[in-house]
Amino acid sequence: MEEIEPIADKVTSYFYALLFLRHPDLRSLFPAAMDTQRDRILKALLTAAEHIDNTDVLVEYLQNLGRGHRKYGTRPEHYPAVGEALIGALSSHATDSWGEECQAAWVRTYTTISQIMIDAAAADELRAPAWWYAEVVAHELRTPDIAVITVRPDQPYPFLAGQYAGVETPWWPRVWRHYSFASAPRADGLLSFHVKAVPAGWVSNALVHRARPGDVLRLGPPTGSMTVDHTTRSGLLCVGGGTGIAPIKALVEDVAEHGARRSVEVFYGARTDIDLYDIDTMLRLQQAHPWLSVRPFIDAEAHRQLPDAVREFGPWYEYDAYLSGPPGMIRSGVHALRDTGVPVSRIRHDSVEELVAAGS
Repeated sequence: MEEIEPIADKVTSYFYALLFLRHPDLRSLFPAAMDTQRDRILKALLTAAEHIDNTDVLVEYLQNLGRGHRKYGTRPEHYPAVGEALIGALSSHATDSWGEECQAAWVRTYTTISQIMIDAAAADELRAPAWWYAEVVAHELRTPDIAVITVRPDQPYPFLAGQYAGVETPWWPRVWRHYSFASAPRADGLLSFHVKAVPAGWVSNALVHRARPGDVLRLGPPTGSMTVDHTTRSGLLCVGGGTGIAPIKALVEDVAEHGARRSVEVFYGARTDIDLYDIDTMLRLQQAHPWLSVRPFIDAEAHRQLPDAVREFGPWYEYDAYLSGPPGMIRSGVHALRDTGVPVSRIRHDSVEELVAAGS
């Protein structure tokens, strides 16, 4: 791993060259332009290999990957080809550490990884489609680069508040991006997403600036573990930055629907007041539920970061914490909460790589 990580770009390019040269039929499973895809498979494989002994984290991560890969058309027979390309790329670049023992270890590792993913996909196939079609029924531009998009799936779409789904637009086939659900499950079956257009973001820009009612998207299966544990009465500390407020709003609605008067503390952070695009909704929820407290936080005015403010309002060690937003905010938020005595087991968010990094 130490030998490969500094040259990951070269290894990735070699990996795909081998894969498509030896198995040209697999090229159709990937986007026409590989810019956004190229490091994803190798990064996922290296992440899994690095934590091969952390069974709980690894298995959940790989099961989610296996279920999620169904939407790409991935089948069990495709896995050996990927493993072959992986071993070929690693053996060509890890020249100092590669040998028979190392190769045998990687073969065992990849066999474990692929079998967990294959089994999860097979189990999921018995209960859910690989993807859903969803028609855009509402498109509201909240700021010049943030849209609230509501869609109607073509068949029932079961999910939990706090989860997210892969979204594919008709303008960029086979390019998927993850977006959190912005509400708890609704009686009318509609789903909402908050999307911020980012520079060079193919999917986000299409959703914000191009999508209109009547357009049809594809949705991957729901995934994510940032959900409410309704077997406990612990309070919830929710920290949402930017469009990260979307799943936080869903969690608040979920608590309300279960009728439990649990204390819920929401910190809603943004760089400017314009970026607090959903503050009116959150304040209406606060007015309706006395157990809910909403604290808006604007970086430019406070001259400090959101996690610092959260730390100042502690202690939070009796709360279950939920973090949603940019990776940097999640990383610093985890550190801030741990500093105030919140155990890692009570901190939830949906980035395995960030979680592992924060715990090391």
